[in-house]
This record gives sequence, C-alpha cells and structure tokens, in this order.
Amino acid sequence: MSDGEIVEVTGRTVEDATRQAEDELGLSREEFEIEIVREGRNGVLGIGGEDAVIRVKPLETAGSAGNIVGGEVGVEIVAKLLDLMGLEGDVNYEDDGTSAVLNIEGDDLGVLIGRRGTTISSLQHIVRLMIASRQAEWPLLTVDVCGYKRRRRTALEDLALKVADQARARRRPIALEPMPADERRVVHLALADHPYVYSESAGVETERKVVIYPKSP
Repeated sequence: MSDGEIVEVTGRTVEDATRQAEDELGLSREEFEIEIVREGRNGVLGIGGEDAVIRVKPLETAGSAGNIVGGEVGVEIVAKLLDLMGLEGDVNYEDDGTSAVLNIEGDDLGVLIGRRGTTISSLQHIVRLMIASRQAEWPLLTVDVCGYKRRRRTALEDLALKVADQARARRRPIALEPMPADERRVVHLALADHPYVYSESAGVETERKVVIYPKSP
C-alpha cells in the first residue's frame, strides 16, 4: 500500500483486527493509526454476532529526501548503540528509491539478531523511534545485520511454498513457527496468489504464527 493510504480491516474483535492489520501492513502497532468503525459483538447462540471493523492508516513517513536524512541519523544512532553494547561493526545505509536499509556488518553480531529474529526486530523499532523523534516523521527503513533479513526473506518464501505443498498433499492446515509481523507478511505475500492454499495468522503477541490451509476442492 502507498504511504497514507487508509484500509479497512475486520476481525472477531478490535484486537483481532489490529493483529490482522499488523500482518497485512508488516508494521508494528506503534506504526499506524486506528479508527474503530465498529466494535465486534457476540451473538446469542452464535446468531446475530458482528465482526469488528477498523480503519488503519500508516503514520506519515519521510519522502526520499527525508529518508536520506533519516539514514544519516540512523547510521549515527546505530553506531552509538553498538558502542554502548560493546560491539564492533560497520553501519552502511542504502536507499534504491523503493527501500531503505541500515545494514550492520561485522563479526560475532548474532546477538543482534536473536532467537527467531526478535532482537533485530526490537532494534529496528528502537532505531525508527529515535529517528522519528529527530525528524518528526516515521522512517520506513529496515535495520539488517550481515544481510540476515535478505536471506531470511528468501528462506521464508521457500518455506512457505514447501509447506503449502505439504498442506495440500495432507489436506490439513499446517502451522509455521511463531515469527514477527514483518516475517508473517512475507509468508502471506508469498502465498497470496497460490491456487491451492491460503494463509492466516493465529496466536497472540510473541506466539503469533502463520497457519497454511488447503483450499476446498
């Protein structure tokens, strides 16, 4: 979706719809605004219930010039964070006009990635917050460590297609391991046009995962 575009998302509850929005946008809750259109309500004996409906708008982001400024600030911020953690690494900023990446290169930086990539996701959020506090715009840039996210994206796309074949062959849903919102979005996009399966997210917070379902014949 383009910056500032408003989309409507439904869910059993407002909380469910919000989690669905995180998956669809690949953003964390702090990165978009929510307008509640309708609160969900339970029916009587399963009859007459209504799903919740929310309107979601990503926070205003920096344009190309802002990204350059944000990138320079980001390099400075990440360098300081590395120093505070006693880690050594080179920070490079790349912006090809469609994506902006702060990549940290160095030895023994696995601690910055963490289990299931949770640490790098937290680091990225902190860096975005610190940049936003300086330029009053939310920077949609990615923080990567030794190209981990690039490799992870390829691995997730391959995994999604492999598990899709398994779900189709076994005729039952298969759940992937819990993963951050941006990684769940990679899986959803990889299967968006798949002819035989579809994907949904299930679970809450750090245990939220993608479930791949075979389509009905």
